[in-house]
Amino acid sequence: MGLAGRARRARRVTAGLLAGLVSLLSASCASEAPGTPEDAVVIGGLLPFTGGESAIGRNLEQAMLLAVEDVNAAGGLDGKPFALVSRDSHSSSERGFNQLIELLYTDRVAYLIGPEENDLAREIAQDVKALDRLHMLPGYAAPSVERSETRGGWIRLAPSPFALGCALAKIAVREGVDSANSLAARDDYNASVSSEFTTHIASLGGRVLPSVTFTSGQSTYREKIGVAFGANAEGTLLAAYPATASTIVTEWAVSGRPGTWLLGPALRTEVLLANIPEGSLDGYSGVSPSLSLRSECRVVDDAQGTVDCATGNAAAFIRRFSRRWSGEVPFPAAHFYYDGVVLIAMGLVYAQATSGDIPTSGRALQEIIRELSSPDHEVASWRDLKTAMERLRAGTPLRYVGAAAEYELDEYGASKHHFLQEWTIDGDAFVDLAPIAVSCPAWR
Repeated sequence: MGLAGRARRARRVTAGLLAGLVSLLSASCASEAPGTPEDAVVIGGLLPFTGGESAIGRNLEQAMLLAVEDVNAAGGLDGKPFALVSRDSHSSSERGFNQLIELLYTDRVAYLIGPEENDLAREIAQDVKALDRLHMLPGYAAPSVERSETRGGWIRLAPSPFALGCALAKIAVREGVDSANSLAARDDYNASVSSEFTTHIASLGGRVLPSVTFTSGQSTYREKIGVAFGANAEGTLLAAYPATASTIVTEWAVSGRPGTWLLGPALRTEVLLANIPEGSLDGYSGVSPSLSLRSECRVVDDAQGTVDCATGNAAAFIRRFSRRWSGEVPFPAAHFYYDGVVLIAMGLVYAQATSGDIPTSGRALQEIIRELSSPDHEVASWRDLKTAMERLRAGTPLRYVGAAAEYELDEYGASKHHFLQEWTIDGDAFVDLAPIAVSCPAWR
């Protein structure tokens, strides 16, 4: 174990002992609504307010604050209000980890939402387990929750790498790509998307050529680009985060734009478009979560997997968000962050109604939220939380239809996604295409 790893383990050991002292310090990075009642049910959020991902942090917090307002207007938890305490990940692994430790050991939150950063979510997993907390993961790049634990509960709301790899492979095959490879960052999320993509290419009858991996944060990727396109694949998946991808795309454009790209899900962001030569990725396709409900979609072509979806639910949430926040528009990820708060509130209200107690175990709460997501239950919409909470208090199990999805969680707490959004780039804008069905072999 390196020095950084040993230092982090040491902080874990001392965090609990120092929690009382640290909580008295005034130089806190926490952001909590003024006048929070002492009996409030506090949800902790780690969001990127500063650093490279700062453009999204405030927007995600606004979604969570709106959810807190909505569940409180619906009666809270037996009269107790919900409240949000937010800390800044700084878009950084080291500084963000410190803030996660503060949330768990100083703020003592039992319900954690975020972070956006994959490595931070993985880093804190052993603390979530040790403290038996609930960890809600709305971020697109959240790590896998396929673990069998008796302590700690994880719920992943965004599509899995399996679903994303399936959709990307189907797009490639539809476009006549017979051979494919990837140029992928060596992090857990992008490596998983890359692996699933090539696996599905093979299962669909395509030929998988050697892929290339790289370490993010390098000054140049010319050699990696040359090796990846030297394989002469008909399609190459770029699986990376925007800052690194913009360097790769710029160097690729200068080198003569060989080959054909498929774009990973983390690349649908203005950060990418602002840092690449305009027009350099025009016409290339990618996928991201669809904000259409499953009930709003119908399959048009089974063979191609194309889907026709309405967008009324997402549009209604955008209007609600904009009214509350002076015309601002929620980022797509904000829909999931809103839902994360509501799912926690619904689980707690139902648990208290059926057992008389509020779960102290994150694992127990995760199991309750999973049970509520059963398709056998009646639905409860984010648009009428007052009625939903009244029925939950009466002991009626309800499945949540949220701002982002109709949630059905698997045995591990991962949300099942049946459709994803295909998109392309036109100049300085992303353009939505028809959604695509995730119909690869059975869920794993």
